[in-house]
Amino acid sequence: MKVSLFVTCLADVFYPGVGKDTVEVLERLGCEVDFPEKQTCCGQPAFNSGYHIDTIKVAKHMITTFEHADYVVTPSGSCAAMLKEYPELLKEERDWEKRAEQLANKTFEFTQFLVHVLKIEKVDAELNANATYHTSCHMTRLLRETEAPLKLLNGVKGLNLEELPNREACCGFGGTFAVKMSSISEQMVNEKVMHIEDTKAEVLIGADCGCLMNIGGRLERSGKQVKVMHIAQVLNSQESLTKG
Repeated sequence: MKVSLFVTCLADVFYPGVGKDTVEVLERLGCEVDFPEKQTCCGQPAFNSGYHIDTIKVAKHMITTFEHADYVVTPSGSCAAMLKEYPELLKEERDWEKRAEQLANKTFEFTQFLVHVLKIEKVDAELNANATYHTSCHMTRLLRETEAPLKLLNGVKGLNLEELPNREACCGFGGTFAVKMSSISEQMVNEKVMHIEDTKAEVLIGADCGCLMNIGGRLERSGKQVKVMHIAQVLNSQESLTKG
């Protein structure tokens, strides 16, 4: 099965290891992965700020870039959801709308692709740790994906998964929201950190780098000894968690 990786801005700039782990898991499961070098931001920051004309330019570029792909897989529920917004964004241009629909239909968040397309719920991973999982907003509310990550995590050898209290609550990132409404964002992430502490988890797992960057930054600044991992890193893990 041929897969094109949409790595996303945050993974490319801040978490390149997440892209690497995503590719290694896909290849281990028999996928042939390519990386279209002309890919850019999906346009979500501009879209969420109301700059839809600028977003349309980005959308058309991304549609053209991934048009050859059989499947597009991304380690981000948020960015996958944005690509699925393209048909609505381009509804006034029928030809582009059709092309946008084709891209939307073949785009999957990483865990979605493993569980719903490859029909795999266990990837032969091992991580001996107590962990909790943060459900990101866009993945839950826009993609409506709640089961795939947990099915995969339940198949990881040695991983003890504690439920995160009030897990459906936003972490406060929300892209530009964290910048425009920083005081509210800070209160939201503080509440998220409090709930993570309640679980006594050694590891916080998530499927969106934006959430992990926000929560991880707050954990670090607060002196909390909790390791933050993207689910692709967990599913590519073959060893015990080394503390410290």
